[in-house]
Amino acid sequence: MHPHLCSRRHFLHANAFGIGSLALACLLKDNGLLAAPVKPHAMDQPPRYDLVPKTPHFEPKAKAMISLFQMGGPSHMDLFDPKPMLTKYHGQRFPGEIKYDNRAEASEKVFGSPFQFSQHGQCGMELSELLPHLGEIADDITLIRSMHSGVNNHAQGLYAINNGRPLAGRPTLGAWLTYGLGCETQELPAYMVLAHPKGLPFFHEQHFTNGWLPSLYQGTVIRPAEPHILNLEPASALAGGPQRRQLDLLRSMNETHLSEHPGELDLQARIASYELAANMQTAAKEALDISNEPEHVKRHYGVDKPETQDYATRCIIARRLVERGVRFVQVLNTSQSWDQHNGLIKALPSNCIAMDQPVAALVTDLKQRGLLDSTVVYWGGEMGRLPVMQNDVSREKWGRDHNTHGFSQWVAGGGFKRGHVHGETDEWGHKAVKDIVNHYDWHATLLHCFGFDHTKLIYKRNGVAATMTDGQGARVVTDLLG
Repeated sequence: MHPHLCSRRHFLHANAFGIGSLALACLLKDNGLLAAPVKPHAMDQPPRYDLVPKTPHFEPKAKAMISLFQMGGPSHMDLFDPKPMLTKYHGQRFPGEIKYDNRAEASEKVFGSPFQFSQHGQCGMELSELLPHLGEIADDITLIRSMHSGVNNHAQGLYAINNGRPLAGRPTLGAWLTYGLGCETQELPAYMVLAHPKGLPFFHEQHFTNGWLPSLYQGTVIRPAEPHILNLEPASALAGGPQRRQLDLLRSMNETHLSEHPGELDLQARIASYELAANMQTAAKEALDISNEPEHVKRHYGVDKPETQDYATRCIIARRLVERGVRFVQVLNTSQSWDQHNGLIKALPSNCIAMDQPVAALVTDLKQRGLLDSTVVYWGGEMGRLPVMQNDVSREKWGRDHNTHGFSQWVAGGGFKRGHVHGETDEWGHKAVKDIVNHYDWHATLLHCFGFDHTKLIYKRNGVAATMTDGQGARVVTDLLG
């Protein structure tokens, strides 16, 4: 075949019916090559862009992570960080300086939380009445009350928490982990994203982008309804002989191209993607189907109740994926549903009802199955809220503006302490003042749990070594670790 008549790229473009994504895997399977045992690949060897399990720098505590990301900015002083001063001075002028994101709707009146706090567990962790189920697992979590990124809008806050810098286009934590560790299954993507029925949050793919890492490490979006994964099945007209002949031709072209371009690592990544797509045809369907889960498990999560059904279903799927060797699972909300600039008194309880029971059930379920010690469960957003009122029109309209100078998140399993509260904000909940955890410290600590020195997990970009923390002075927060 003359290269000017039909290039490999032209062939794939002209036959884009899912064939390319199945070719190499089907042929390797027919030859018995996929049954060969997988050997871990050490990170200090020459880079290989595939999902073969890799050995980290040192023995890890964590093997998988479930990120329950809450886009919009949950109000920490109404959920995790009780502030009596807010109650005492409710309605009075705030005595300090506030940096508003939306000055036009802002006020300087202190907004005391309308929700009550109480102690939970043997650790005595104080949590809001809006989180009764989380209170039941207080002794299993670490609550961080001193998070800080200092970038006061949603996009920049999201980038900082997800990829390490307040800039778009960088690899997310899930991409770094799958790049560094590979995957324990070769039948499912290493990085899977469970979308909300109403759609992805704002800034869509920035939640799970591979950035400048090879595309193999991007999150695979799982739709809430069938088909859960688009373009997984080949067209029926291509089944049988026509498909086999196309696969044989594509295999021949792949082998020729690879032999002519030894060491082309992007091609390795593409071939690995083709192999994965074929294996997913049966494995993904089984993993995403919860119909065979015991009824008592589904009730425990809240699948039987309309207000919790969606989040409960996705939390069960997240557990099933981790059980099957998926490295990183991200469960997302829609829009910026925690962004309560107004109507907080009604909207915040609604948010909590939808996720409180499923999230607590996920932690207890993982613990009962012996998976919590090796699985990090994370709950948090890109920011918290301010201690003053926004939209001071009526009680029903009260809300809070953005705050990235002090906010809360929690984590369970994977080497983190249990029943522990870390750090403090000031008496107003405005700024982190004790044991501050910057977003880059958080990433360094997570990578440590997975067996990595964050300064040595590198990717050479245009000949320059890049890391997730990139010289920001990040530190591992050892006080968070058990």
